[in-house]
Amino acid sequence: MLLTGTHERTLDDKKRLALPRKVRDVMQNPDMVFVTPGPDKCLWLYTQSGLEALAERMDAVPATDGEGRVFRRLYFAQTESVEIDKAGRMLIPERLAQFASLDREVVLIGVRDHLELWDFTRWKQYLAENSPRFDSVAEGAFQGK
Repeated sequence: MLLTGTHERTLDDKKRLALPRKVRDVMQNPDMVFVTPGPDKCLWLYTQSGLEALAERMDAVPATDGEGRVFRRLYFAQTESVEIDKAGRMLIPERLAQFASLDREVVLIGVRDHLELWDFTRWKQYLAENSPRFDSVAEGAFQGK
């Protein structure tokens, strides 16, 4: 699954997010997604198979690794499964909406194997701070650094 693009969205008063049809199609119209805290105060959205693939990568870190244990505990304890209704809407859990400081205006971005949900203002700030570094971070990314 290859998730891409930037989709400006609006949360309703109940903190429901309507997933774009194009995104649902790429995700093969799931009935449920997992919403997790992500770095940089955004939320990650995974399908079940996507989350299982991530968990397998996490399992490569031995149980004796203290940082790995802390991350797994914090990550999975805060992960919630969320149903997607027939209209393609999902309810963002209040606790996770607060974690990501989500207001009404949000941005949903595709990041290859998952989606990220950002507060609109925080996303614009992130872009302003990081876009000028695109060439240098691209070089490092392709060198495996």
